[in-house]
Amino acid sequence: MNLQDIKLFLLDMDGTFYLGDKLIRGALEFLEVVKSQGKNFLFLTNNSSKGPRQYVEKLRRLGANVDETHVFTSGEATALFLLERYGRTKLFLVGTKALEETLCSYGYTIEWRDPQLVVLGYDTEVTYEKLARACLLIRRNLPYIATHPDINCPSEEGPLPDTGSFIALIERSTGRLPDYVVGKPNSLMMQIVSKRFNLPTSKIAMVGDRLYTDMEFAVRSGAMAILVLSGETTREDLERSSTKPHLVVEDIAVLARMLERG
Repeated sequence: MNLQDIKLFLLDMDGTFYLGDKLIRGALEFLEVVKSQGKNFLFLTNNSSKGPRQYVEKLRRLGANVDETHVFTSGEATALFLLERYGRTKLFLVGTKALEETLCSYGYTIEWRDPQLVVLGYDTEVTYEKLARACLLIRRNLPYIATHPDINCPSEEGPLPDTGSFIALIERSTGRLPDYVVGKPNSLMMQIVSKRFNLPTSKIAMVGDRLYTDMEFAVRSGAMAILVLSGETTREDLERSSTKPHLVVEDIAVLARMLERG
């Protein structure tokens, strides 16, 4: 795949564009180069515990001139997938208030007693009552959809249980896995992005720091896989991995220079 043929760059955030509360070298320069060449960018995240507005607030604090159209979460992707697959339905949600707001903004209602399907997200506000109710409903064979499969979410104190850990808990209780998992590395999220921008996946690149989500997502979807070594993945990890990116760069600053040079 040729970098110059790419029309849309999907950007992971933590480890790719920033680390914690600090921009990675060349982050803002990359956005300017993309815009100057008439190309598009979209921040893409599996983290469904926050809404686009919260990500935009952080990106703006760091100096990026973006709005909510530049951010796409697995929560939004789930809302669009459900709309196409099931229509506007009553949902039982294991998720945060921010995810609830995202789903409701697409016309869904959240229902405790008599929902039509179950949605599982990264719930940093989880309670035993929510998990227990979800298991009861899943045993009734209601459709069951997870926003993304990440087992852990990185934090300054270490990995924290993410949606994949809740999936494992629910499977142990009910014997069921989700009917669909929307986020990376599954291709559902790419299909939605491809349709939104009216682009074939061959014109889309995923820029990220994780082999097993970002790069696997791109490879499965037929998009260009660009690995940055500014986050989680090391060169040793890359050598051991069966997932091989199309391009490997030290950081997004190197990618900006390559794009600028043509």
